[in-house]
Amino acid sequence: MTQSETSSSAFTLFHEKIQRWIWAQGWTELRDAQEAAAGPIMEGKEDVIIAAATASGKTEAAFLPIFSNILNEKSKASILYISPLKALINDQFLRMEQLCEQIEFQVYPWHGDISASRKKKFLKECEGLLLITPESLESIFVNHGHETANIFQNLKYTLVDELHSFIGTERGRQLQSLLHRIEVSLGRRIPRIALSATLGDMKIAADFLRPGYGAAAKLIVSEASGQELKLLVKGYLESEPQRQPQEGGEATNFLDEDVIGMISQDIFNSLRGTSNLIFANTRSNVEAYADSLRNLCEEKALPNEFWPHHGSLSKDLREQAETVIKDKSRPISIVCTSTLEMGIDIGAVTSIAQVGVPPSVASMRQRLGRSGRRGDPAILRVYITEKEITKNSSPLDALRPELIQTIAMIRLLLVKWYEPPFAGGLHLSTLIQQIMSLIAQLGGITATKAWKTLCKEGPFSSVDEKMFIDLLKCMGSQDLLTQSNDGTLFHGKKGERIAEHYSFYTAFVTSEEYRLISGDRELGTLPIDRPVAVDSFIIFGGRRWQVIAVDTQKKVIELKPAKGGKVPKFSGQAGWVHDVIRQEMYKVYMEQDTPLFLDQTAKNLLLEARNTFHRYELDKKNILSFGKESYFFSWMGDETNDTIVAQLKKLGSQSSNEGVAIYVSNMGEKELISQLESLVALGPADEFDLAKSISNKASEKYDLFLSEDLLCAEYAASKLNAQKAHKTLKNIFSKGPKNTTQQERA
Repeated sequence: MTQSETSSSAFTLFHEKIQRWIWAQGWTELRDAQEAAAGPIMEGKEDVIIAAATASGKTEAAFLPIFSNILNEKSKASILYISPLKALINDQFLRMEQLCEQIEFQVYPWHGDISASRKKKFLKECEGLLLITPESLESIFVNHGHETANIFQNLKYTLVDELHSFIGTERGRQLQSLLHRIEVSLGRRIPRIALSATLGDMKIAADFLRPGYGAAAKLIVSEASGQELKLLVKGYLESEPQRQPQEGGEATNFLDEDVIGMISQDIFNSLRGTSNLIFANTRSNVEAYADSLRNLCEEKALPNEFWPHHGSLSKDLREQAETVIKDKSRPISIVCTSTLEMGIDIGAVTSIAQVGVPPSVASMRQRLGRSGRRGDPAILRVYITEKEITKNSSPLDALRPELIQTIAMIRLLLVKWYEPPFAGGLHLSTLIQQIMSLIAQLGGITATKAWKTLCKEGPFSSVDEKMFIDLLKCMGSQDLLTQSNDGTLFHGKKGERIAEHYSFYTAFVTSEEYRLISGDRELGTLPIDRPVAVDSFIIFGGRRWQVIAVDTQKKVIELKPAKGGKVPKFSGQAGWVHDVIRQEMYKVYMEQDTPLFLDQTAKNLLLEARNTFHRYELDKKNILSFGKESYFFSWMGDETNDTIVAQLKKLGSQSSNEGVAIYVSNMGEKELISQLESLVALGPADEFDLAKSISNKASEKYDLFLSEDLLCAEYAASKLNAQKAHKTLKNIFSKGPKNTTQQERA
């Protein structure tokens, strides 16, 4: 590579050893993100966010200038790389080891599967590349608290991979707090670099990376994403109404065996002989389709080409699936949840299959990044099922909402719109954890210093001093904290037990689970609230088993191979749908053009949906009534609809958010219009007061320690948007209950 050949200004900035490494890779040019990131990162004065498609060289865009800077300075240095996944850490270790060996820089992976001796070596040397999860970083604060400043004394850069996966989550707020606490311990600012393939709003992402200082970050968005995309959406119609999951089952649809059979046959016919990723949304569906596809291989006396992959499978089974798909000597397709959506390098796959509505547009883009590398087109096949319409069907079924939502999401994908990350919420559950972590780190802390560290100058800036004091009182009343005469906070007896357990390191909810074993092999886990009986049959790991023993004390289920089985139920929760997606759905209903990417069944379902939409006159009105039932179409996302539902419930109405519409029972059109108009007249609701009427508000790990008032404050901040709900109702009802234009709704 020469400068004249590539017009590269970045290449000349790199240290000679890095230039030689680039030569050795056979690169003829640097990618656009690599060019743009080199200068700002090497200068080391500002935070940098790099947004680029999967396999576009984001990792090198960050590490090449980082290593060049460290080589130029010729002093002790450490780099903190934070990943959302242990598997991604293992993958990055293999990826970085060769480069770091060439520049004589140590690499240290750190998570639960890494030996204590390797961790001790980093703690002793305090230099090198540390690859770690937020939970393992938390463990350093808790177990090596007074040594924190010494451990990170040589820290030059912090790098956060897959940034989008952290934003708006409890885990993300924990990460923000830990990064801030490192800088507090060191008394200096550390440049932060973040990588992501999909970021719907770069400003939100930048403010997440360093709260309050996002405007100062350097934002680099790669333009290298002009690959060809091939699309196909296949529609399926169930012969009978879809069976609903049992109480406590997954929030997403649980398909019946006939549908699984039809879709599996189509997947088998289309994908056999090539390597693909098949995203089935839920662990239950992964097991069902992996089992069905394996059976199709066996029926034709073919080697199995379809392997399951989800978070409840054992580490060995997941890694086995990852290994076989990396081996391109034979065709393998993996049926998975979001576990293979990001990070782990499995090489290029021929295509992506999506069973059911994609979780989000951003997720769909992330998944597509796995296909279409090396100049080949990216291929996406989506399989959507709709219910047969009977006399007992809901009016919403005839609107074919899953198909319409899928079409809307694909249209938004094609214009490169992605959901902006949600950055709201007080995250009081994680604040409880971080207060206890601070005490573990320092041995004790005053309330004033804790509030200053975590709230006034830290990431919990939405929590004022009064709320913080109320939180401390809750913690004290439940023995999480105790206070000495001089005002220092220490762990109470219950708090001590919690902080000393390894589960303390995680800020998010983790369910208690049974271990599944067969002989001396561990297969994975099942949630403890999904019991199975001895002699029952289950499908797990894409295979069929009989339960031969259940040890409730040790929480172990013993299995043996069998010919029969059924898919177990797992916990799960569907994601929120954004306003823009629902508004795009409205456009799909209103237009007449038929997307070219639909098969004939999907085209027929789309035509039926549009005919139903106009027959119900939803192009002219927002309320549809059937006897004593009514449906209100706001054409807004779940945040708005959930807020309106909460307001209606407070007025005494029985209502629920059914996705495309709000369902209200025992109420006709005129009465519902009257109630919604009254909400407009009342003005924006008091979100805190509205939250008081909501039951079961506790959802995060430490919410059980919050008072009712603090739970209401948290729920109001994270789940409700009264201003948007009021604006939506006002736009619709200020001129009567008719649809407004798309611009007015927005």
